[in-house]
Amino acid sequence: MPIKESELILNPDGSIYHLNLKPEHISKTIIFVGDQDRVAKVTAHFDSIEFETQKREFKTQTGSYKGKRISVISTGIGPDNIDIVLNELDALVNIDFKSKTLKEKLTSLDIIRIGTSGALQPNIPIDSFLLSSHALDINGMLHFYDVKKIETPDIQNAFIEQTKWSNNKSKPIIISGSSYLKNKFISRKTYEGLTATAGGFYGPQGRVLRLELQDSHLNSKMDAFEYQNTKITNFEMETSAIYGLSKLLGHESISLNAIIANRSNGTFSKKPSKVIEDLILYTLNKIAE
Repeated sequence: MPIKESELILNPDGSIYHLNLKPEHISKTIIFVGDQDRVAKVTAHFDSIEFETQKREFKTQTGSYKGKRISVISTGIGPDNIDIVLNELDALVNIDFKSKTLKEKLTSLDIIRIGTSGALQPNIPIDSFLLSSHALDINGMLHFYDVKKIETPDIQNAFIEQTKWSNNKSKPIIISGSSYLKNKFISRKTYEGLTATAGGFYGPQGRVLRLELQDSHLNSKMDAFEYQNTKITNFEMETSAIYGLSKLLGHESISLNAIIANRSNGTFSKKPSKVIEDLILYTLNKIAE
């Protein structure tokens, strides 16, 4: 049965609604960045650019780096934007736009996030690279999908117990990244850890300006959380949504973070632009290998 027009929304030119893309515009290898201005910082290293478009915060450039076709897409900030980007990318490769039916043969994308983050543990220095082996979802977006098959109950239950997690908040979910991409991108240059994904920058990450928090001790509880030598290493706003939707849709994904701050010891990078640029080149060269 065809998918309804209200569910699969296309622009007049036949492109997918938010991303403004057609299937031929994207590669099977895709880099996610949050900031639309960072797209050009990645593609500045390309040998050529074949296509580019932008609608709202979603900017895409597709080109070639050392013979490898790559698309770079800005997602904007937060898990709600990831919901749009990943569902529309999946539609581009796995739905026939003419018949509006699922293709018989499904395509799996390789998705690599390049982001910035603040470390929560003192042993992860600023100006380092962190690969998220797992993501802790505390924002609730994934609960609108059937997530039973991607959950990690043992560590989730330990987190809920150790932090005395409020029943008024969405149940935390812990999702692993792609083992295939992890093996491709991990090296002696990378740290590895559990990345927490919040649904906001201030209260959801324990920052206080004028509003009181529901649990003013939550950040310290998260810093102290440990399960079988696993600790929460950093905080950001996209990784768990990327990992969760990728697993549900059958795509491979990994999140690489440039650590520009350490909230445990109160330090901030004196050269944040350089560490981001270094991570971009590291990522491109790993893709091209």
